[in-house]
Amino acid sequence: MRGPPTRKAIVMLDARARTEPDPVPRQQRANPNGGEMEDGLGLAAAWAALRRRKWVFLAFALLVPLAALVALERVTPRYTATGALIYEPSEYKLRELQSILRVDPTTEAVMASQAEILQSLHIAQRVAERGNLYNSPEFNPALRPVGLAARVRRALGRLLGLETPAAPPPIDAAGPALDDARNATMLAVQAALHATAIKFSRVIEVSFTAEDRVVAAQAVNNAMDVYIKDQYAAKQRAVRRATEWLEKRAAELRAEVRAAEHQIAAYRAARGLSQGMHAGIDAEQISHLSEEVARARGELANAEGRLDAARGRAGAAAQAAIAPSVVQLRAQQDQLAAQLQSQQTRLGARHPEAEGLRQQLAGATRAVAAEVQRVVSATEAEVRAARERVAALEQAMRQAQQEADRSAQAQVPLNAVQRDLEAARGQLQAVLERIQQTSQQAAIETPEAHEISQALPPLSPSWPRKGPMLAGAAAVGVLLGGLAVLLLQRVDPTLSSGATLRQSLGLPCFALLPEIGRRALGALSPEDFVVRRPLSPFAEQIRALRAALFFGAHHPRVIAVTAARPDEAKTVVTLCLARSARMSGERVVAVECDLRAPAFLERLDGDAGPGLAELLRGEATLDDVLRKDSLTGMAYVPAGRLTGDALGLFLSDAMGRMLQTLRQDHDLVLLDLPPAQATAEARVVAGLADATLLCVRWRSTPRHAVTHAIERLQETQASLVGAVLTRVDPRTHARSGQVDAEVYHRRTKRSQRR
Repeated sequence: MRGPPTRKAIVMLDARARTEPDPVPRQQRANPNGGEMEDGLGLAAAWAALRRRKWVFLAFALLVPLAALVALERVTPRYTATGALIYEPSEYKLRELQSILRVDPTTEAVMASQAEILQSLHIAQRVAERGNLYNSPEFNPALRPVGLAARVRRALGRLLGLETPAAPPPIDAAGPALDDARNATMLAVQAALHATAIKFSRVIEVSFTAEDRVVAAQAVNNAMDVYIKDQYAAKQRAVRRATEWLEKRAAELRAEVRAAEHQIAAYRAARGLSQGMHAGIDAEQISHLSEEVARARGELANAEGRLDAARGRAGAAAQAAIAPSVVQLRAQQDQLAAQLQSQQTRLGARHPEAEGLRQQLAGATRAVAAEVQRVVSATEAEVRAARERVAALEQAMRQAQQEADRSAQAQVPLNAVQRDLEAARGQLQAVLERIQQTSQQAAIETPEAHEISQALPPLSPSWPRKGPMLAGAAAVGVLLGGLAVLLLQRVDPTLSSGATLRQSLGLPCFALLPEIGRRALGALSPEDFVVRRPLSPFAEQIRALRAALFFGAHHPRVIAVTAARPDEAKTVVTLCLARSARMSGERVVAVECDLRAPAFLERLDGDAGPGLAELLRGEATLDDVLRKDSLTGMAYVPAGRLTGDALGLFLSDAMGRMLQTLRQDHDLVLLDLPPAQATAEARVVAGLADATLLCVRWRSTPRHAVTHAIERLQETQASLVGAVLTRVDPRTHARSGQVDAEVYHRRTKRSQRR
């Protein structure tokens, strides 16, 4: 039932006030410097502090710029001259010379490489030689006067017998005699020479810093000139080496051609091989014999045709073409036969003219037969001669073919030598062409870089820049003055360690709970982290807190956890302490007494339902509001729904009965209270608990806020047994040098894991 505080609750508070002394006397909460803790410094307080310590502030604000001015006046000014050149590689390259003269596409890497070449030790050496910088004390340390510290060191060495002084060797005009001094000069020149490739262009900016502005300008111009000439000389050397190699190769190929020609001639002479106008002798002979055989075979066919015609095997036309004499005789025979036929028809067969014509016809017939016989004999002789000629030509052709076969066998190695000869001739021709092209390239070759802006002696020094440096010194002086005032004021109002907490408030610090980073926490909540990472420093500090409470003088069972103000991680401490104790085998119950800002259900992923408010109003029983943690089995009571006055609920008899029941059924009862300064409920419930634990946020909660919370808790006779620092940065605290900083030392963490 809600209502005014019951007599039983008041009696309990009065009894505790009589039996339990104030654990934190007021005099122990005084500031270690002897006075009460001041309020935090605002703007007015800061201005007042500056006014009180204006001489300290002015001393820093004026002396630092003055010292900087004196130092700048004693510093030798240095000048930086700047020039620029453009890198434009030529595109005319030969195929054989690509491996020697090939230039990669102009990229940022190429430009960066050219810049490195410009500021290389080789360029620095040439610049030192041209500018006679070996005789300059600025770059040659051997020419500098010996400093006071070096003289004192040498004198002490001579007194102690540790070194023998030696006079430096003379230095001639050509440079230092000692290699070490020469190398040091080149390194100094290289350090003063800088080349930077301008992005998105082919321009390289060259700069040189020296005490003499004319020397700086000359050094830049010398560096660019040496770089350009070295690039051109390198290309000329490459072309010259390529030409020499090509000429050497041409001489070798000429020798190979001559040797191959001599070898071919000797081979042909040894094998009797001859070469015709268009082909070999054997091929030409076979070609001629083939023509002769064809011609002879044609003549044989003609002769055989005439022979057949002469023998009467062909037609009359063919026979008429045998011989003119036969044709003439046959014409006479035909004429006489016609006359005989005509006379016999007209005069009769017995007529003398017919008889005479018959005799003439018989003589003509005999003459034709004789002439035909003669022609046949002549034609047969001609056929025999033609056949013999054909046979002779075929025999000669077979012999020529055999000879050609033998020549072809002998021609095989000769052909290989001829192919090598042709290849060598082709290579020789190609090399001669490349020699001609290389000569042309050498004639038209240009440098790959040229100057676009020569360096001029700068008008103003590049270092030191007095204006910006004096302005910076003035700002530093003002800053140091302000820091000195703040340090002298010692205005830090927060608590940064357990020792500071004990000294300022007189409370023991039971634990320093570290802030868990997002990376280490991952998807876990701090309440789950203590369960999932039992060997972590966070879990170890929770166990240290439980041990401190367990081994206290009163062995409390009902412990109230509160803080001076919100966001001090009191709820996290309550739940982590409850879960850790439950994992150790204790019967634990956590009661959420912060009815205005409940968080148990959200953090423990619990189901909605009645809670502490409903229990105290009599709307639910203890069994109805008790919940079980799904992760550890810990019992807890959520806040429930607040509908009226929370203070009356905590002063009711129901609150006392609930605590008595929980005390009997559990080994540890943890009460999550609201901030002590914000609500009266926190102070009332803290008075009902066996012990009260105060959560203080590390380097955040002001001391006066903690002191005020302690005073408010003591008004209800709360047994304040100690405090815990929350959300400590382990790395920062480990480097702080505090006594309890060893808690977060790396060796301590490793031992905890083991």
